[in-house]
Amino acid sequence: MKYNIFFDESNKLDTKKKYSYYGAFGVEQSICDSLVMDINKILRITGKKSEYHFTEYKNDKDIAPYIYCLHHFIKTNLQINIFVVDNTIAFNFARNADITVTELRNLFYVKIPERLFYGLTRGLSNDYRTVEIVVDHSPEYGRMRVYSKLKQQMNAHAIYRGMKYYVNKAWYKESHESIPLQIVDLFMGIVVFLMEKSYLNIDDYKPIIKADLIYRFLIEENNIELFQQHINIFKWDGQKDIIHEVNISDYLSQFMAFKTQFDINEMTKIMRIRKPNDSTKDIRLKMGYSNNQLRMLLGYLDQLDGKGRNTFIMKNYYKNFKT
Repeated sequence: MKYNIFFDESNKLDTKKKYSYYGAFGVEQSICDSLVMDINKILRITGKKSEYHFTEYKNDKDIAPYIYCLHHFIKTNLQINIFVVDNTIAFNFARNADITVTELRNLFYVKIPERLFYGLTRGLSNDYRTVEIVVDHSPEYGRMRVYSKLKQQMNAHAIYRGMKYYVNKAWYKESHESIPLQIVDLFMGIVVFLMEKSYLNIDDYKPIIKADLIYRFLIEENNIELFQQHINIFKWDGQKDIIHEVNISDYLSQFMAFKTQFDINEMTKIMRIRKPNDSTKDIRLKMGYSNNQLRMLLGYLDQLDGKGRNTFIMKNYYKNFKT
């Protein structure tokens, strides 16, 4: 039987961001095939044509396919491991060691498998024989021999620990050709958004729309509990070989408190300016919302009318995916 590991990164070490992020999840082949089939069904019933990409979520007309995908995946009980690097400390290390950023990144591609991949394969039963690692395509990966390094490190660990798997392939796919890579991108994007508190920027409608997507995903059923259970975050801050596990609940609670108050303020404004004969467009214009925020407004209106926040979105999901 084959086991797949899908790997992606965000905010690479050579960017000006404070942190860089590396994410992966592992899944047995038959489960992966079933998951891909379900996500393709979601794409069909929602009419979404483009790939899932968190940074490209700028119009809430796509809120249904995004929430459906996130909600469907989190119920599969698959683990996503995320490794966070403090870029400032990493750059200081490179300067002190007199090595280039490229050499520094090479070192991290040797270290990353320890936290991201080993935890995913630790529980594999004796039925598993081969592991395949799929990496989001990047031209520099070939130059840096990332694929062979990941394969070598994993197989060395398997032999040393007496594990029953062998990595027979580590290669790349274009993200638009791989739904699992897109899923890694989505969940990493959410984690980055929460940890960097991007939701505090309310002067730009794009973070507001992203925050609305995340909030409405988390409040559906028991997703906030599942998110805390299945998203594992580890942080390197330069203290020798010590890796700290990050408590995502701290970031979630701050986000949920902020978003709850933000929504209360918005709904209070709606109640104040809303007239009995106002159309949805009238209310949207009075609130100063762009057309990209229409579904956010519809969620507020449903909540003010005593319905669930996701009523008009999720009914089509539950119609097609019985729970």
